[in-house]
Amino acid sequence: MAQTSATNQGTTPALRTGSTPVLNEDGAQGKTTIASAVVQKVAGIAAREVSGVHALGGGVSRAFGAIKERIPGSGTVTTAGVSVEVGEKQTAVDLDVVVEYGARIVDVARAVRRNVISTVEQITGLEVIEVNIAVNDIHLPEDDEAEESNSRVE
Repeated sequence: MAQTSATNQGTTPALRTGSTPVLNEDGAQGKTTIASAVVQKVAGIAAREVSGVHALGGGVSRAFGAIKERIPGSGTVTTAGVSVEVGEKQTAVDLDVVVEYGARIVDVARAVRRNVISTVEQITGLEVIEVNIAVNDIHLPEDDEAEESNSRVE
C-alpha cells in the first residue's frame, strides 16, 4: 500500500522557509509555467515603485519607448531595461536603471533589489536568485526643462 503525505493535501501551495509559495512543488497534480514577459513586467513595475528611480533602460531603449508610447494602441513600455531568465522554480533579473540626481545610488540599488525580490517572489512564487542592477545614467532636473522647450508645437 502506498503512503500518502498529509502535507499539501488542500489547495495551499508548499512553502519555503521565507513563507513564499513554491511553484511546481514535489507531489503537485500539475505543472505551472510563468512566461518571462510576466516576470519582466512584475520586476519592471517593482523597480519603478522605488523612490529615486527615474526610468529603466539605456538611452536607446528609452528613446524607443518614448516613440512607442506616442503610437496609439501600443500601450506603455513596462519591460524596457528589464531582462530575465526564468526556470521552473527560479528566476534571475537584470535591470538597467536611471537614477534621479541627488539620490544615493547605493541606497536606491539596495531598495530596488529588495522590492524586486519580494514582489516577484510574492506574485509569481518563483525564487529570485539574483537581481543585477546597472546604473546607466543620472537624471538631472534641467533635462525635463530641455525636453519641454524643444517642443515644436504648443
